[in-house]
Parts: sequence; structure tokens; C-alpha cells
Amino acid sequence: MAGKMTKALTRLAALALIAIPAGCSVGEASAPSSARVVAKVNGTAISLAQGSSSAETLDRVIDRELFVQQAAKAGLDRDPEVARKIEEARRQVLAQAWLDRAAGRGRVPAAEVARFYAENPALFAQRRIYRFQELVVSTSADKLDLVKAELAGARDVEDVAGWLKWRGIKVSAPASVTMAAEQLPLSYLPQLARMKEGEIAVFASPAGASVIQVVHAQDAPLSPEQAAPVIEQFLAGRKRLELAAAESRRLRETASIEYVGEFKR
Repeated sequence: MAGKMTKALTRLAALALIAIPAGCSVGEASAPSSARVVAKVNGTAISLAQGSSSAETLDRVIDRELFVQQAAKAGLDRDPEVARKIEEARRQVLAQAWLDRAAGRGRVPAAEVARFYAENPALFAQRRIYRFQELVVSTSADKLDLVKAELAGARDVEDVAGWLKWRGIKVSAPASVTMAAEQLPLSYLPQLARMKEGEIAVFASPAGASVIQVVHAQDAPLSPEQAAPVIEQFLAGRKRLELAAAESRRLRETASIEYVGEFKR
């Protein structure tokens, strides 16, 4: 775990060093009207959008420009692999710009936010932090009824694990887990919200099933005001996904698409 965390932090540090924040540009000709030139690096103007005025932001932009200039001197912009990645990035930016235009920049209506809050009490008004014992069961869907039947006489997940192993069903060792409601699969929440300490339940999962015994559940509600930013972000993201799918279908209906080679249909 420590090794994975170190690698993740290293990647984040590298990205933080070279990434140009939104609203930054290089070169006076390409700068938007709201930008102003704030530095020059070997004669190349650096501009920042209004509001992006921190020294840290400027230093990051300058560092990136230095790296870009060195890459150009080395001819890396003519390297086939680099050129391919630049073209991929250009196309991604254009595709995203089209979706941004189609989606607009409007906020999610307050009524939608309030409705989502009311429809998901287990995530907000009745939010809980759960501490539980979990078994991960690798089995087919047709055997889930067998797993559920064993719960009737089980005192804890250790009993369930022993019985499953006796049946030849692959099961993990019991694990102690602490999670807030929003960290759990949404399909688990209605039943978990009704469970009392000590109760055991089976939940279908991609791997087969999870057997969960609640050890402790602590109330940790979020008020409408606390939840609103999170809900708005979620709903906006969901709308963008729905829009992207709808726009893809619309454009495919009028486009000429021909699959070739091994992908020919």
C-alpha cells in the first residue's frame, strides 16, 4: 500500500509541476482578450487570464514553457510518437469543446438538487458511517440463494465462511471495513440503512456476492446546504454523460462509418 501511495504522489507531483492551469496561455497572438502578458521566457510572452494571478501559477507556466522550448530544440515535436500524442490531445480538446457548447454552462436547477436530496435519504439526511465485517464470495448467481439460506442460523460471518468452504465455495477471509454511505454501492444502501448491529445480509456483486455483518453504524447526516455542491456536481456530470451518449447516437445516424479489416461488420 505504501509503495502504491508513493507512486501516486510522485505522479501527482510531476503533473503539478508541468501542468498549465486553466486560463493560462503562451504567446500574445493566441491569448484571449481577458488575458494579460505577465512574463517573457526567452522572448516568448506568457499570459494569464484575469483572476489567475498567483506567483505559484505563474512559476508553473514558466517551467512548462522552458520544458517546451527544450523539447522543440531537441526536435521532439517532429518525433512520430510525440506528434501522434499531440494530435490525439488536439482532437480530445476539440471533442470536449463541442460537448461543452452542446451542454452549455448553466447550473443545475435548485429544484433538481433538492429532489435528488429527498430521493436519497441514505446518502444525505439519514447518512451513516458503517463499520462491518465482510466476506467476498466468488460464486455464480444461481448459488446466491444457498448463501442467503445459511444466514438464518449464522451468528457471525465466521460461521458463514466455514459453511461456504465446506460447500466448496471460494470465499475470502473476513475483513474489517469502515465506510461512509457514499463509498458503498448504491444498491446496498436501502438494506444497510435498515440493518441493526449484528445483523448479516448478502449483497450481489460483480464477483459473486458480499456477505456483510454490521458491527456499528454511526449517524452522520448531511444538511441540504452541505450536500448541495456534491449533488450539483454529480447531476451535472450525469447530464454530460447522457448528452454525450445522445449526441453520439445523433451524429452516427447521419455519418458514413465503415469498419475495415478485423473490425469489419
